[in-house]
Amino acid sequence: MHPLQPGSAAPVPASAPEGAHLVVFYKVTCPVCQMAAPIVDGIADANPGRVVAFGQDPEEDLAAFRSEFGIDVPTAPDIAPYPVSNEWGVRVVPTLFLVDDSGNVADIVESWDRDGFNRLAQGLAEATGSDFVPVSHAGDGLPAFRPG
Repeated sequence: MHPLQPGSAAPVPASAPEGAHLVVFYKVTCPVCQMAAPIVDGIADANPGRVVAFGQDPEEDLAAFRSEFGIDVPTAPDIAPYPVSNEWGVRVVPTLFLVDDSGNVADIVESWDRDGFNRLAQGLAEATGSDFVPVSHAGDGLPAFRPG
């Protein structure tokens, strides 16, 4: 069981927007994070200003990752000993947290999980009044699940 549960108060990162948002944790050398990066960027494009990320790498590595994968999501470094990741209870990357309008954790997805990513995208769209577009579907070349 994840240390943060839906309904618990989410830690508030300095970069967090007001209202519902998605908080993403990743590492540049993680193949699952590399696979999921364009999907996260798509969620961010559909919900401008509502996705923030923490990379468990130095800023220069994060910048290279964003450039290589065409990612525009605002990202802050969270380097060893990973204080932000630890505060959120991150056990594996990627991990995504949907935070609701009240500042509570609404949902958590660890690793690549097609249904989970779609669920988070839908939850964020509903909370922000955006149109929901599924971010992955069977036949798009991505697996249904891949552990991080």
